[in-house]
Amino acid sequence: MRTVFMVAEKPSLAQSIAKILSKGSCSSRKGLNGACSVHEYTGSFMGQNVRFKMTSVCGHVMSLDFIGKYFYNNWDKVDPAELFSKALTEKKEANPKLNMVKFLQVEAKGCDYVVLWLDCDKEGENICFEVLDAIQPLMNKSYGNDCTVYRAKFSSITDTDICNAMNRLGEPNRNEALSVDARQELDLRIGCAFTRFQTKYFQGKYGNLDSSLISFGPCQTPTLGFCVERHDKIQSFKPEAYWVIQAKVSSGKDSPLTLDWDRVRVFDRDVGQMFVNMAKTAKEAKVDSVSKKEKAKQRPIALNTVEMLRVASSALGMAPQHTMQIAERLYTQGYISYPRTETTHYPENFDLKGTLKQQANSSFWGETVSNSPFLPPNDGWRLYDYITRHFIATVSPDCKYLQTTISFSIGTESFTCSGKTLISAGYTEVMPWQGIAQEEALPVCERGDTFTVDEIKLLEKQTNPPDYLTEAELITLMEKHGIGTDASIPVHINNICQRNYVTVESGRKLKPTNLGIVLVHGYYKIDADLVLPTIRSAVEKLLNLIALGKANFHQVLQHTLDIFKRKFHYFVDSIAGMDELMEVSFSPIAATGKPLSRCGKCHRFMKYIQAKPSRLHCSHCDETYSLPQNGAIKLYKELKCPLDEFELVLWTSGSRGKSYPVCPYCFSNPPFRDMKKGMGCNECTHPSCQHSLNSLGIGQCVECETGVLVFDPTSGPKWRMACNKCNVVVHFFEHAHKVQVSQDSCDSCEASLVIVDFNKTRSPLPDGETQHTGCVFCDPVFQDLVELKHATMRHPMHRAGGARRGRGKGRGRRPVGRGNPKKPKDKMAALAAYFV
Repeated sequence: MRTVFMVAEKPSLAQSIAKILSKGSCSSRKGLNGACSVHEYTGSFMGQNVRFKMTSVCGHVMSLDFIGKYFYNNWDKVDPAELFSKALTEKKEANPKLNMVKFLQVEAKGCDYVVLWLDCDKEGENICFEVLDAIQPLMNKSYGNDCTVYRAKFSSITDTDICNAMNRLGEPNRNEALSVDARQELDLRIGCAFTRFQTKYFQGKYGNLDSSLISFGPCQTPTLGFCVERHDKIQSFKPEAYWVIQAKVSSGKDSPLTLDWDRVRVFDRDVGQMFVNMAKTAKEAKVDSVSKKEKAKQRPIALNTVEMLRVASSALGMAPQHTMQIAERLYTQGYISYPRTETTHYPENFDLKGTLKQQANSSFWGETVSNSPFLPPNDGWRLYDYITRHFIATVSPDCKYLQTTISFSIGTESFTCSGKTLISAGYTEVMPWQGIAQEEALPVCERGDTFTVDEIKLLEKQTNPPDYLTEAELITLMEKHGIGTDASIPVHINNICQRNYVTVESGRKLKPTNLGIVLVHGYYKIDADLVLPTIRSAVEKLLNLIALGKANFHQVLQHTLDIFKRKFHYFVDSIAGMDELMEVSFSPIAATGKPLSRCGKCHRFMKYIQAKPSRLHCSHCDETYSLPQNGAIKLYKELKCPLDEFELVLWTSGSRGKSYPVCPYCFSNPPFRDMKKGMGCNECTHPSCQHSLNSLGIGQCVECETGVLVFDPTSGPKWRMACNKCNVVVHFFEHAHKVQVSQDSCDSCEASLVIVDFNKTRSPLPDGETQHTGCVFCDPVFQDLVELKHATMRHPMHRAGGARRGRGKGRGRRPVGRGNPKKPKDKMAALAAYFV
């Protein structure tokens, strides 16, 4: 029996599709990566009885990155200009922990056919070929010219749509996949080159500038440009006075009417007063005409991604990226059709009547196919509610109303008033916020009737500046100028918020920060193409030509990179222009911060600069030293590093978290080959320093694979040891007088022993003993004196850079941290039970 291997984009999708196609008779098991399940059943395929295996990926299988010395950890060793052409790239597993490639290969081995159920957009086509590259070498070879690779096209997780897709299988689109590859490589090379250069250039120059990452993106930067352009218009706006005539008339017992002046407004007060004086010569307002016209408010067209994002932001107050996450979840759960779509037309095979019938029993819109004011306070429901109402509205009649307009003349001046009367609510029954507002009825009159003039006066007003761009307005601009795709627009908007280039104000308005403003003004000053939407819009058109098979992938890639490489070199040569703007907005690093610790070179005090990224600066040596981020820094007992004479500082994440000493010089300049940048003393492999891993390391972390539990000598009387990789903290020996790490190791697990001294009055040790030496993992005396917890971290990435576990191999009296408590030990089980 032949085997058909099927792959969806998410585990929940795979489960839903398998249930539909197998009519609920599939068996399921977990895959080897633990994240994806495999659903198996037998059925018919291409006229033969086969075994189906349905599974999924978790988004992209592979991601593009630089290799070798160009990899992101080596910013100092590589000229960013090399990233445009010289730097080699390769596809790497997007999430190595998932072992997705191995999982797919194991499951696909020996299969005869593959059916790809990836999302139906360009990104989905790209993932199709990522899957094929992984599995095709392990599949059975085809018989003759038999087709073995199929692509399923579907827009919703309904029985009808899925079955139709299975019956109309096609092929994956190589050109669309290539257009995604081109976009990925362009964004990687261009973005990294500009980001690395400007980040390194401005790091260490200004004390109150968050220069941890000053990113540039071919789409991100024009997106920011739109926000700053609106900010500049607001700043340069000069209000101008203008005048309008307000007239009020009445007839009998009817309420007074306020009329609109046909001239609208004038910008000269004397001219306005002249018109008022001329109108005041008449004591009556004469009806010149009464017109009644039936009008229609057209029902909405089918909802596409961009319109959904606009409405969610402006009406529901939801950020675009949050909206897309919710929409994708609703899609995978089968509540809505595929949310990433550029079209506003329903497919020819879309079951409109069937979909509409599904909503007939709804308590919210069932009567219309009844409107209820109740909306549960859940973003998923709110978005689903809108999408459903919008869908019903697209197949409902137009809203019809009668518009009545009455024209008046008062002296030589003409005025009008108008009102609307609802004829048929149409689609506004399900979208009441778009309905015709209930207005007071206009009085019944005809041509030649007269009204009493109650008031005529001249009102002075002022022109108002535009407001900051809302997310909805920004989305419109991005769509208009071709910046990003329907799927990437939310990502670009989120990026400029995360990078602190804009802040989201009330009403989801985007207000640029000082950094965002200076960057955009700097790009304009050096090369406006870097921030204007024109060049990216042109690139998007080229990428679309690749997708259509009308442009060569390599030629488009080379042509675009050549343009940006020349722009990059000019930007580098002209960076002083942007620096001049930075000087006006930010303070020089030497003028900021407070004295904290002594420099090991000049022995003068260095200043601690708290603004992100926090760092130490020696104004005498003109050197800046990086520090661990997202925690508090203080002087560490005026102790010095034995290697370089720099005073140590103590980093802490708070009283309930972890802390460790840091040498400012070693942190940026690793002293040993087995150390990397961003390591504190708790990872230092110095063979004899009292603060190093070799002196204070106790044993392997009980949770992560690479970390070592290191004793914190500053933590008394609530003593603790903490993992130097993850955020595990072990509290032990509370109220002990003294705790030390012994040079001896445990015979059972090889962890370092600890020596504990208690006061006589508070000793928990048996028989009134005050001192005991033992293993925190194995010693039964310590059984009830150890508690494992997660540290309270201000941010998961609490320090700069990653590092391998340092074991001090060949660098001291013993390889500290080699201890790996054996799993069967009771103490390990006890520690695991304490985990919170």
